[in-house]
Amino acid sequence: MGLRGIAAVSARPRIRPDSRTFSALLGLLAALPTFGIDMILPSLSETAAALHVPAAAMGAAMAVYLLGLGAALPVYGPISDRVGRRPAIVCGCLLLIGGNIGCAAARTLPHFLLFRAIQGIGAAGPGMAVFAMVRDLFAGEEARARMSFVVLTLNVVPMVAPTLGAGLMDLGGWRLIHAAPLVAALTVLAAIPQVEETLPRAPNPVPVGILRSYRKILACRAFLGHALCNAAAAGAVFAYITGSPLVFIDALGFSPSAYGLIFGASSLSVMAGAALNGRLAARGIGPHRVIGVSLAGATLLAAMLLLNALACPPAASPVIAAMAGMGLAFGLVSPNALHGATEASPRGR
Repeated sequence: MGLRGIAAVSARPRIRPDSRTFSALLGLLAALPTFGIDMILPSLSETAAALHVPAAAMGAAMAVYLLGLGAALPVYGPISDRVGRRPAIVCGCLLLIGGNIGCAAARTLPHFLLFRAIQGIGAAGPGMAVFAMVRDLFAGEEARARMSFVVLTLNVVPMVAPTLGAGLMDLGGWRLIHAAPLVAALTVLAAIPQVEETLPRAPNPVPVGILRSYRKILACRAFLGHALCNAAAAGAVFAYITGSPLVFIDALGFSPSAYGLIFGASSLSVMAGAALNGRLAARGIGPHRVIGVSLAGATLLAAMLLLNALACPPAASPVIAAMAGMGLAFGLVSPNALHGATEASPRGR
């Protein structure tokens, strides 16, 4: 039985798009990629000790996950346009399950990093499909409402995942943390056969047209400019995500549970930035002005972080304050940069 067969076990789907169960499924699909980023943060030091490597080496665990996630997203999109959303989700969940089992069983850093990359590749399937399913099924106000729910999930999960990860680590050590995304992926696999395929019946012809579209987009300077602005703001946030466990837990002596609370609180600043952006847009303040001021502020905060790192000893409060400000900047930059990139791309015009 192929992926299509697995995804189509139920001939009569029972989860309707207008149901709360379907909304919950969308939220779970959106959460799967972020579980692999945020939930393991409190455990990086303990994982390093178990694998007999320096704590600083665990930064690679985040890098390979994000590399797998980013590399797989452009692949899943055309595939799902060809064979359907459900097979893409099933494929991704199977890889996620295998990746989490492999990470939990790893005894060396290379093996752990290999399965982290597999986790990232798997997470890209559900992460891509959730947006495609909303686009397939809904339009107008309903589409905006569903997309808002997905975005809300993406903002809420980073606030609770580190605390959940710390709790699981207290119960059973760092290996138990990988059970949570595994259970989430199994839940999706159980639900997907009850959901009707959302891809329009006439499949899209993929290879040549898709490659031509990518080439046009990458040649568009306005698209690249907006994309790089978003990457700059996101890069600062992900640098914090990667390095903050080592700073707070190893260097500053915070417990994993306390770190989870700090990380969750700092995630609120991203939501605050997105909310503030809506108010600024309503007042007619242009997106380029918002992007410019936000990136300038983030640059100053990054300089403050550097000065704090050079201090002996470094203090926790400047790090928390600076990253809250940079999260606010990311919440302001990202919606405007993504919208600008979409409008500037050949398809957006």
